[in-house]
This record gives sequence, structure tokens and C-alpha cells, in this order.
Amino acid sequence: MAEFDSTYVQPWTGSAILLVDLDAFFASVEQLDHPAWRGKPVIVGGDADKHGVVSTASYEARAYGVHSAMAASAARELCPQAIWTHGHFDRYKEMSARVMAILHDESPHVQQVSIDEAFVDVSPTEVNSEHPVAIAARIQKRVAHLGVTCSIGVGTSKTVAKIASDQDKPRGLTVIYPGSELDFLFPLPIRVMSGVGKRAEEELLRHGIRTLGDMAEASEDVLRSIYGKNGEMMRMRCLGVDATAVKQDETVKSVSNEMTFSQGLVTFDAIENAANMLAAKVARRLRKNGLKGSTLALKLRFADRTSKSCQTQLRAQDDNEHVFMPEIRRMISQIWKPGMRVRLVGVAVSHFEKDEVVQESLFDTAPFDASSQDEQGAAKKPSIDAEVGRSLSKATDKVKDRFGEGSVFFGRDLRFKDKTTGTAAKSPADYSR
Repeated sequence: MAEFDSTYVQPWTGSAILLVDLDAFFASVEQLDHPAWRGKPVIVGGDADKHGVVSTASYEARAYGVHSAMAASAARELCPQAIWTHGHFDRYKEMSARVMAILHDESPHVQQVSIDEAFVDVSPTEVNSEHPVAIAARIQKRVAHLGVTCSIGVGTSKTVAKIASDQDKPRGLTVIYPGSELDFLFPLPIRVMSGVGKRAEEELLRHGIRTLGDMAEASEDVLRSIYGKNGEMMRMRCLGVDATAVKQDETVKSVSNEMTFSQGLVTFDAIENAANMLAAKVARRLRKNGLKGSTLALKLRFADRTSKSCQTQLRAQDDNEHVFMPEIRRMISQIWKPGMRVRLVGVAVSHFEKDEVVQESLFDTAPFDASSQDEQGAAKKPSIDAEVGRSLSKATDKVKDRFGEGSVFFGRDLRFKDKTTGTAAKSPADYSR
């Protein structure tokens, strides 16, 4: 972790953006909370015997080749002595909120992009002329006092700051001064740039484009063939030119919940029970945040890794899972057929504005067509009246608020106990801000 020394910094003019990235965040919090785990390989993720994946690995585990998104079974082979945990998400969110409070204390311009990452605009102004590197060093020190560490990239744009933050981990502070962007970016391999996925990388390499400098100098036709209308934008980002502002969107756009199952769901009832369980979780989050939505979406991912989704417009904005459940049943009928094995179920609610009428896609969805529902989807009435269900939900909310989320279970919840992969989802910033 760097200490600020004004002797070695260069003057800074123009925009200054930080990307603050918490180091191995989930695993670091676990090591903070379990002193005996410090200095040992820790893996946060799903069960190796249930097709789980790694969410986060401590740097001690990474030394053995373990990394995020790796199959848990492969991680276990590489590092059999690792300490495993499914994770404690309430704790991670609590610690993330404390870090974000530090960032907001340093600048009013903070854009949280995930639970462990945020952009911060610290551009010098007439009012605040403090050097950006001094601010970055102070943020690192303040975060370290919480018991976790962060790496920070400092640059003139979000693209430069993001790439810089990955150069020196953990506890790194990488500064790219104004005017030195090309010297920094051009030698780097193309895979460091956001937007260069596996397929794009293969195509770029096929054209002899191996570095960001190569991409910056590539022909317009080549970039257009790979990125379409975004080809020129990718070129400009390789040149360090990214005018995207650090902007925090306080508007909650959707509330969702997804769950992956260790064994595929093969019956309509099993899928419906899983979706209803998730609908109840989403509805509780809506009520806790005083939100009601008018668009309900369902997502199913199958054993062959394909996904299908659809959404429907509710008659009125609502936060009642017992209103959502009959709609979910009809949507399942639209996108699932007997013989299809479901590995993931997701439920989302959006459009909280009073006058909202536009149906934007939540899960790359197709609009729900009521005329396409089959008899199975229409045969069964909701098992409980919506108003009775609302009273029941409010009662269970009070119990959970007082005694915790695990204090009340329904039969549909118990049915799936120990049947998920246990994989910790490293999701973007909590929808329920």
C-alpha cells in the first residue's frame, strides 16, 4: 500500500478518475472475520460435488491456480487444503457499504459498479485542488483500517483507471499521468480491455491484433466486422479516450433474485415452487424498500446452458408475491416444455415509476403472450387469495425483521434446502438500494 509523497508526484491537470477495487473481497472479509484463516488459502464458492463454481479465492489460493468462475471441482484438485465457505452476503454488503461511505466522503461523484468496485471522480477544481494521488493514497489507508485492502488505478478516464487498477494487486496504486496514456496502454495485451471477450479476442488475434496499440491502429473495416457500430468506440478506448462520466444512478431499475440448482428441475411443480420461492424473496425486498413494480419477468436456464425468458405487465404496480405467482405459472407454461431440465430460475420485478408504460427487457425477454399459454398454465388457480396472501406476507415480514430471514420457512423453501450449488454470486451493487 503506497504512502503519498508529494516529492515524487507530477502535476495533474484535467480529469482524474479512480477505480477502487477491493482485493479478493469475499475471501478477505472471511479472513478478517476468522483470524485463524489469515495467511491460508480460502475459497468462497459452491460445493465441488454439486457443480458449484468459485466466487472469490484468496491470494493464498490463487497461488495454486485457483481463480473466480473456476469449477469448484477443479479448484479442489488444485488446492485440496483450501478452506471453503459458501459466503455470508449480508456481511459482504455491510463491509461494502462502509467502503462506499469512505468514497462518498472523499468525493460526491461515486459510481459503484459492483459490490467491490467503484469509480470516483477526484478531478482538481478551483474549490478542491488536492492532488488525485493524495486522495487515492488516503482512500487506501482508510479502507485498510476497516480490515480489508484495495487496489486503485488513477487515470484521466474510466477506461485507463480500470486497466491501471488491475496492474498491481493486492494493495497496488497505479498512476497513469495525463499525457502518458499511450505509453501505458499500447503494449498491453488486448484481453485487458473491457469488451474483449473470448470470441472477440480470437477474431482480433486472427487479424494479427495482439496489443491495444494494434487495435488502436487497426483498420475501420476489421473493427467494424468484430464490434459493429462500436468499433470506433473500442479504438478510442485503446487510445485512452473515454468521455464517459462518473455518474451515480440512484434510480432502482429492477429487483431480482436468481438461484442455480445442483440437480436440474424436471417437473412443472418443481420449477413453479422454485420460482414462487424467488418471487417471495423479491417481494420482500420490494416491501422493505417501499417499491411496487408493474413488470414481472421470469428467466429459466437449461442443462444445455441455453436460456429462455419472458415478462408480463401486471394490472397495477404491486409488491405481493401472491399476485406474482399465477403470472409466473403462466409464464413457465410459455417457455418450458416437458423434458427440459432447468438448472437456474430467476424472477425480477421492474418499472416502479407511477406513469411508466415502457416494457424494457430485464432478461433479454420475449413479451408474455397470454394467448400462447397452454392448458397446464391456466388450469390451476392461485393457491391463496391475493389479499389473504398480502396479510400473510406482512405478518411473516414482521417475524423476519425481528428474528432473521431464517425464522420462517414455507414448504416450497424447505423443498430446495441443500439442493442449490451453494455458489456465491458476485453481483453488481444491490438492486434494493
